Amino acid sequence: MDETIQKKGEFTLKKTWSTLAAIALTATLLLSGCSKGGNGDAGGNASSSPAASGASSTSASSSAPVTIKVFADEDSANNQDLATNEFTKELESKFNIKFDWTTVPFDGAPEKRQISLASGDYPDVFLLVAYIDHFSQSDLLRYGQQGVIIPLNDLIDQYAPNIKKTLDENPDYKAMNTAPDGKIYGLNGLSACYHCSFPNKMWVNTTWMKKLGIDTPKTTEDFKKMLEAFKTQDPNGNGKADEVPLSGSTETFGVHVIPYLMNAFIYDDDHTYLYMNDGKVDLAANKPEWREGLRYIKSLYDEGLIDPGAFTQNADAFKKLGENKDAQILGAGAAMHPAIFLDIADGNRYSKDYDSIPPLVGPNNVQYATFSYTGNAGASFVITNKASKEEQIAMIKALDYIYTFQGQLEANAGIKDVDWREPKPGEKALDETLQPRWATIPQPAGTQPRNDAWGPLGQYNLSDEFRNSQVQSTDIYKEDGYERRLFEATKNNYDGKQPKQVFPYWGVWIDSASADQAGMLQTNITNYIDQSALQFITGNKSLDKDWDAYVKGFDGLDLKNYLDIMQKAYDSSAFGKQ
Repeated sequence: MDETIQKKGEFTLKKTWSTLAAIALTATLLLSGCSKGGNGDAGGNASSSPAASGASSTSASSSAPVTIKVFADEDSANNQDLATNEFTKELESKFNIKFDWTTVPFDGAPEKRQISLASGDYPDVFLLVAYIDHFSQSDLLRYGQQGVIIPLNDLIDQYAPNIKKTLDENPDYKAMNTAPDGKIYGLNGLSACYHCSFPNKMWVNTTWMKKLGIDTPKTTEDFKKMLEAFKTQDPNGNGKADEVPLSGSTETFGVHVIPYLMNAFIYDDDHTYLYMNDGKVDLAANKPEWREGLRYIKSLYDEGLIDPGAFTQNADAFKKLGENKDAQILGAGAAMHPAIFLDIADGNRYSKDYDSIPPLVGPNNVQYATFSYTGNAGASFVITNKASKEEQIAMIKALDYIYTFQGQLEANAGIKDVDWREPKPGEKALDETLQPRWATIPQPAGTQPRNDAWGPLGQYNLSDEFRNSQVQSTDIYKEDGYERRLFEATKNNYDGKQPKQVFPYWGVWIDSASADQAGMLQTNITNYIDQSALQFITGNKSLDKDWDAYVKGFDGLDLKNYLDIMQKAYDSSAFGKQ
């Protein structure tokens, strides 16, 4: 999957234009949902050999290997050594290349990449883990125009049929990777994480609901009554008023409590706070509906139904609530997936008690689910002007192999019958409309991670077919059925409830002349919204006396200019031209 705080969830969400939320993910990615995973070959059954993968291969020959200098993020904390890695050896053998690695640990990786570029002594290729570091769109435009990184269009057209196919078949992904001048200066990974596309879910203690005779809440008032019952009716049965009705945390993987609640009043994308109004880019957070949403959330806060820590604590503290030692105390948690605040390993105490509920219906019959395309704007792979033509071709061919089904399997999962296996009779794929094509082989607890795969460094084509053909248990409360639990929660409760049109921040490029200004404006505006929302909810500002001044405050932040920039970016994008 992709996180331990995306522990089995996946890449995700961002707070400034050039800084993605993925960098907030602090744990090791897991195979079971969004991290490592994959299987099969490009067109048939899975195999331990890369042959028949459909990649534009360059067979190893008697000629000397092509040496490629690569700067890479290395997960050394989990025993990764790229120089001796089994998948590294596979690529070197298959494409007659030799990687000359400069590796950096995850901690401090962005700064070390920037130092490398600034020194002028940079490599032929940068290969990064997107949620640790990446080239922003502004970086790509700047370094591309300077000639430091080269456009990949011709290389892809001539030597990378699998990359080209992936771009052509996924319009949002192609838009993310194509600059306004039509050039592809770098590539990020395609990650068709279905459940991650709907990050702002609500997970409720349904065991408590059954005990108290509460039906699944449909409206904002239903939800409030449920939280009141959690607070006052001692659902954990210990005779203490220690229940925490609702909590969350401050990171960017669906754990904010406001968006789920606000979406019953007006659409909250939990990122830009922009929405589409008949093709026009507009701001949600200065509308009367936003004010009413804040009024409702404040009413919950005033009654002690929202944990004050939800606005200040990190995910570790959130998990301490979910896994409280003495008694179960958490009634509901805002999260992309419950592993953020619960232990989901087999033998856990509380995981089976929590299920997702649909978005709430507000007083004006509004009901939205936050939608986000699951990918990182910018690039984790670039080729620089230091690479010779021979090195460029060899590297793009190697990457093209990673875009095949078999290549993804080897890059992310590792070795057949060691790290993954073929399905057994009767096993079912995550998406039961697909034939199962692969299953992970769990590593024994307490053993050191194997150095077989590239893991998140090789996540470039986690397509629907790839992810959803993984074998998953039909018991959604078992650890090996966890991804099915998320899949079904998304399908049954959230998919289809997003607005017909959302602002596609993931695929909209800002003109280089306006990029720095847009980034500054976005940071200032979103910070103002976040800080003001907290002040209104906690009572430090009055929704009656201070609202007009709050709305007026956007003038001083140059909101009009910001919306103009975003409108132009949208109109010139593939989305605006549809």
